[in-house]
Amino acid sequence: MAGFPIPVTVLTGFLGAGKTTLLNRLLKDPALVDTAVIINEFGEVAIDHLLVEQASDGIIQLSDGCLCCTVRGELVDTLADLVDRLQTGRIAKLARVVVETTGLADPAPVLQSIMAHPALVQAFRLDGVITLVDAVNGNATLDGHVEAVKQVAVADRIVLTKVDLAGDPGDIEVLRARLKLLNPGANVLEAGDSRTGVAALFDCGLYNPATKSADVQRWLGEEAAHDHEHHHHHGHGDHDHGHHHADHGHRHDSRVRSYSLVHDGPVPFSAIEMFLDLLRSAHGDKLLRMKGVIELAEDPSRPLVVHGVQKILHPPARLPAWPDGQRGTRLVLITLDMPEDYVRRLFAAFTNRPSIDTPDRAALQSNPLAIAGG
Repeated sequence: MAGFPIPVTVLTGFLGAGKTTLLNRLLKDPALVDTAVIINEFGEVAIDHLLVEQASDGIIQLSDGCLCCTVRGELVDTLADLVDRLQTGRIAKLARVVVETTGLADPAPVLQSIMAHPALVQAFRLDGVITLVDAVNGNATLDGHVEAVKQVAVADRIVLTKVDLAGDPGDIEVLRARLKLLNPGANVLEAGDSRTGVAALFDCGLYNPATKSADVQRWLGEEAAHDHEHHHHHGHGDHDHGHHHADHGHRHDSRVRSYSLVHDGPVPFSAIEMFLDLLRSAHGDKLLRMKGVIELAEDPSRPLVVHGVQKILHPPARLPAWPDGQRGTRLVLITLDMPEDYVRRLFAAFTNRPSIDTPDRAALQSNPLAIAGG
């Protein structure tokens, strides 16, 4: 389909985090022309734009060509309607979609809606998740609501709002450190910073418009994670304190783990397929997000790209070539209450012992805990 897939950005954050304020500012940027914004109810969101037309079926046409529409029924229905409007000429152009979730929403079902529908996955691609965190109430919100922790954990970009209203700068630094522990791969930005615009928040996908090529390291969040580690190991010596603070002072934080699985050398597709199937069947609900690039034994010259949310796996895609020269298999997992040791043992079983024969594989499939020594 010409013009497809259309990038979709999910904008999330807890109640009062300032999603509408940021959205209004971003929509004034010419870079977001021909953007459709999907919100829950128009009455809940005060859109600053001059409304030039309001259609009766839940579509608002803004003066700069942007569209706003409400979620009618399932998000899938709203996205499918946008595709239909585009194909029938009722929408001239659609460059991007932004989905604003409710403040109490677990973002996983929204991501799954984009990834799981066989038709929508051809028309849309998940560009990224932007999570807003209120600098004034952020720590209390994360303490009280596991949904807020999930919103941070699955983010590609984290935006601190109301920084100017927060009192002690030390409290903001504690919050920043906490966010980095929950999600070391996400860039943390400030809403009031002039640099926190469209360029910094969007285009989080594998394709980097700045280099006009695929950027695996950037997409996996490895640069942000490395910067975080470097800062703590060579900075002010508060690395241990940060871990202690998160694991013991905040009841939800220790439930979230972000870690990488790395294997040097090619892996048979059947081994990766079985690993992913077993992981999702045994602990899929605990897999908040997974990204990865895989060197396949069948064709090591072209990496396989995988992206999953809970039990839903986006159809794997092949890149034409390795973009950064670094081969091998790299999977980044963000999990909630998932035993890391089980995941590592499972991964090792299929990458370090690729010669497992069919009977053993069948036994492992029927009893995946056997791999973990369970």
